[in-house]
Amino acid sequence: MAAERETAEALSLPHELLRHYARQVRRVPLPVFIGAALVAAMAWHQVPTFWLASWLALVACVLALRWVVLGRLPGMNQIAVERRLLIAAGLSLLNGVVHGLCVAFLPYMSELQRSVQTLFLLGLCAGAVATTAGYMPVFMAYMLPTLAPLCVMWASSPGDRGSGPTTAVLIALFALVLLALARDACRLLASSLEIRLQQIDLNRRLRLALDEAEAASRSKTRFLASASHDLRQPMHTLTLFAAALTMRPLDPPTKQIALHMNTALQALASQLDALLDMSRLDAGVVQVRSADVALGQFLRRLCDELAPGAHRKGLALHLAGELDLHCQTDSLLLERVVRNLVDNAIKYTSAGSVTVRMAAAEGGVELRVIDTGCGIPPDEQARVFEEFYQLNNPERDRTRGLGLGLSIVQRLVALLGLRMTLRSTAGEGTEITLVLPQAQPDEPAPTQAPAPMQALGSLRVLVVDDEESVREGMRTLLEAHGCRVTLASGQGEALELARGQRPQIVLADLRLRGGEDGITVIRALRALHPGLPALLVSGDTAPQQMRAAQDAGVRLLHKPVQVELLTRAIRDELDSGREHGSAGAFAAAG
Repeated sequence: MAAERETAEALSLPHELLRHYARQVRRVPLPVFIGAALVAAMAWHQVPTFWLASWLALVACVLALRWVVLGRLPGMNQIAVERRLLIAAGLSLLNGVVHGLCVAFLPYMSELQRSVQTLFLLGLCAGAVATTAGYMPVFMAYMLPTLAPLCVMWASSPGDRGSGPTTAVLIALFALVLLALARDACRLLASSLEIRLQQIDLNRRLRLALDEAEAASRSKTRFLASASHDLRQPMHTLTLFAAALTMRPLDPPTKQIALHMNTALQALASQLDALLDMSRLDAGVVQVRSADVALGQFLRRLCDELAPGAHRKGLALHLAGELDLHCQTDSLLLERVVRNLVDNAIKYTSAGSVTVRMAAAEGGVELRVIDTGCGIPPDEQARVFEEFYQLNNPERDRTRGLGLGLSIVQRLVALLGLRMTLRSTAGEGTEITLVLPQAQPDEPAPTQAPAPMQALGSLRVLVVDDEESVREGMRTLLEAHGCRVTLASGQGEALELARGQRPQIVLADLRLRGGEDGITVIRALRALHPGLPALLVSGDTAPQQMRAAQDAGVRLLHKPVQVELLTRAIRDELDSGREHGSAGAFAAAG
């Protein structure tokens, strides 16, 4: 702010005038002295040589003085700017007096020579409009001592047929014109300075607005991360107990209640996952791993998964087009994009169909998601990609999600380097087109089916979490899978238990009490037992926490963790060690 005030002060009219004089004083001395020398040469045989030499010496001295002083005036901040302008006016007066002295040569010269000398002085005054920027005190200080003697000399000289007084009148009229031009030039300079100052003020306001927007964005990210963490803790506990409950022998009505409870928890977890996806994308920890994707198999599997939801609404879900095409992209992230687009189309289509169509096109593969839904008005088409914005959902029907699907799609499309276009007509439906990079593989990449659920056996698991309910929920679930579970609330307790018996895997919360964190705990346990498999399980979606887990090379699962994902991650960690990279976790957790 202080720098901006200094800039505004430096752009005031007095400061700008001084800078202008400093620039001009380096341009005019040589032409002016050459002109003065030509005047002296023209009068060399009519005027005493001493006078001409003395006048030329004065002209040179004044030009040199102005060169030095005016060149330094803008930087003389120890002198008040008004005083510096007075110095500039004084130098202009001295310059005008010296130039006006050549009028004394006119009586010795012919009328033609006098006319040439008059034109020279009038030209200097006309040029002074530009060199002084029309600032009246400085301009008048030069023009008056230059033109006043000239005007008097012509008025007192009758000339041929009274041409002297006529010339004097013309000189006076020319001086009036110069005054008007000087006034306009000064106004123009002041106006340009005002525009520049307004621009500076506008830039300052824009910078403040940008800072406020960035602060609001950071505040939103922190709020979402904190709210997500606080909600995920009890959600995770409920998920663990509900999963353990379904594994126990229950009578049919109780079994049905447990299944409904699991369904509700999964719906809530999917909404929290949408918030998590935004945090991950904001954190910049999602990595793209391109590979060949057989789009036919990819889309058939995806449509099979989403078809029940469409059928429940009485909609037809079609897959059409050239299904033998391949593309080069990250299959997990592309699945997230297409799943969101199709799911969104199903949500906003009340009758008709949703079609996924694929075709080869110039520059790649076009994948279209077409629905016969309510459509999007033209003025709303840009807004549907904003966070938390939903069209025709003022009551915030939770079955339509949180309004993050298309925002996530837009960010993922940018991350994958794809092109996306939207065409929609209100009341007729929407078509979203993705252009994918085409691939021509030698052999189709096989699609691996998810590994079947397997019991974990008598695995020794150390659970480190500061929430007692989470520890107990994890124990209940893992013991239902046959594991032997020990519980710790922090690093000290975990190290003590690990010294007694080496665990086969550690499940640690990322955020612990007392300033501890799961990464530090895992490092301490690995110092005791090198190569100890470990997973982080956390409800914290803050970008810096996700980066910390990624930098530490420990796979991070986010609460609430589905039982299938948790058991699969445990087996993967035991089989292949620590996983690096976030794209797989991104898609799996979603």
